[in-house]
Amino acid sequence: HGRTPPCADALIAAGVARVVAAMADPFPAVDGVGLARLRAAGIAVDCGLLEAEARELNLGFVSRICRHRPWIRVKLGVSLDGRTALADGRSQWITSAAARLDVQHWRARSSAVLTGIGSVLADNPRLNVRLPGVDHGVPERIVLDSAARLPADSRLLEEPGPILLVTGPNASERTDLAGRIEQISVPAPGGRLQLARLAFALAQRGHNELLVEAGATLAGAFIAAGIVDELILYLAPKLLGGQARPALSMPEPTSLDEVAQWSWHSIDRIGDDLRLILRPPPPAPTWSWSDG
Repeated sequence: HGRTPPCADALIAAGVARVVAAMADPFPAVDGVGLARLRAAGIAVDCGLLEAEARELNLGFVSRICRHRPWIRVKLGVSLDGRTALADGRSQWITSAAARLDVQHWRARSSAVLTGIGSVLADNPRLNVRLPGVDHGVPERIVLDSAARLPADSRLLEEPGPILLVTGPNASERTDLAGRIEQISVPAPGGRLQLARLAFALAQRGHNELLVEAGATLAGAFIAAGIVDELILYLAPKLLGGQARPALSMPEPTSLDEVAQWSWHSIDRIGDDLRLILRPPPPAPTWSWSDG
């Protein structure tokens, strides 16, 4: 029993003859239990029809249960030459209104939206969901702020919904924001918050899908940590020049063999822009001659 009673009981009581399931529930407490109860009751059970599609629909839940971290997406709006803002920081707007509206749908489906204190200080975002006429839940808004510098007049504090302030272990407690935010700390070796530990903590809080909307440094840190499952790039048909700010700040590879490789997942036109979704390539299959 979780939030709802077991569906196996209802199916048995209803007297159905056959159940077709796309995939087994990976949650350890129930994994395979319900299907076994159905079979014990004499119901024919087939499991595995469209399993890949079912996992895609439930990728956040599967990630949280099986990998103990949310499915993590990093969203970036970039020019053709891979820039996100002019040299002076101006970025409104590189992408089209249609692309910005599309971002709202990604926010709405996410259980949490994350940014860094640098973006809060520079842009003062609300990080809310703005979809007129659409009933949606409010994702938890998360600010990574190692020194607890979040301004008390930040616009995101004006919006309803939960706010999580993630600080380093030595940061002071923001008692002035009591009742408006929840504050937690994660290890910060070398002054940098440990993102893998944060991802585990967010899974413990029940988050399935996390959308990262951050600047070049934090976005690059998530990718370098190896915990990003999707890159969502809105590619605008504009050129900002060599002095403009880059999309990502990451360690330079010493050879082409060390270059991070990504795989195309989808390419769609959104207004005047292209939306590119990429994922890390799947691991190479392992086999031996004995496999036949």
